[in-house]
Amino acid sequence: MEYSAQGVVIKGYLAYDENVKGKRAGVLVVPEWWGLNDYARRRANMLAEFGYTALAVDMYGEGKVVPTPDEAGKLSSEAMKNFDVTKARFMAALDFLKGQPTVDPNRTAAIGYCFGGGVVLNMARQGADLRGVVSFHGSLTAVKPAQPGSLRAKILVLNGDADKFITPEQIEAFRQEMKGADASFQFISYPDALHSFTNPEATELGKKFNMPIAYNAKADKESWSEMIGFLSTILKD
Repeated sequence: MEYSAQGVVIKGYLAYDENVKGKRAGVLVVPEWWGLNDYARRRANMLAEFGYTALAVDMYGEGKVVPTPDEAGKLSSEAMKNFDVTKARFMAALDFLKGQPTVDPNRTAAIGYCFGGGVVLNMARQGADLRGVVSFHGSLTAVKPAQPGSLRAKILVLNGDADKFITPEQIEAFRQEMKGADASFQFISYPDALHSFTNPEATELGKKFNMPIAYNAKADKESWSEMIGFLSTILKD
C-alpha cells in the first residue's frame, strides 16, 4: 500500500482477514532497523489471523530495506535524531490505517521491534492517539521524556533479560520516567533472552555480523501471548 508523508512515498504492507465482517481494531507494526522486511510482514499477517487489520510500517520511505548493521545503524540513528520526520511518517501510517474501511478508527494500537519498539514508545511519550503500544526488545531512550498527563496509550515492554543493548540503568530510568508521568505500564523481562529474541533469523544474523543477538523460542512464544492478551484488553469495543 502506498501513501505519502512530507512528500516522500511510503510503501506499507496491509494485512486483514477478508472473511471477518465489519470494522475491527487496527494495529501498526513498526519493524526492526533493517526496514520493512518479510519478518515485519509476517507479524502483520499473524495479527490479521487474530482478527485485526495490521499495517506494517515503512519508516525509511520508498520501502527501503538494508542488509547490513552499518546501513541499518545509520538509517535508524538518523530517524531518531530527526524524530520530527519519524513522527510524521508514523502519524501518516496511523492516519492511513484509521482510514481503512475495515478499521474502527477509535480502536488502534502499535507494536514495534528493536528500533520499532523505540519508535512506538516515543510516540506514546508524545501523546499519540493510541489505545496502547507494545515494545519487543526495543530501545528505552526518550527523545522527549514523558510528562504527567502526556500519555494516552497504555504501555507494555517485553524485554530480554540478557539483552546487551539495554542496561539496568536504562531500565531503571525508564521505570522512574513512567512512574513520574503516571503512565499505565508493564515491564516484563524474559530470562536468558538476548536482543532480537523474537526473530527466528536473529541467531544466524548474530553469527554473520558478530552481534549479541539470538532467537529464543520460549521468550518469543510467551511475549507474543502477552501481547495478544494486552491487545484484546485495550482494544475492546
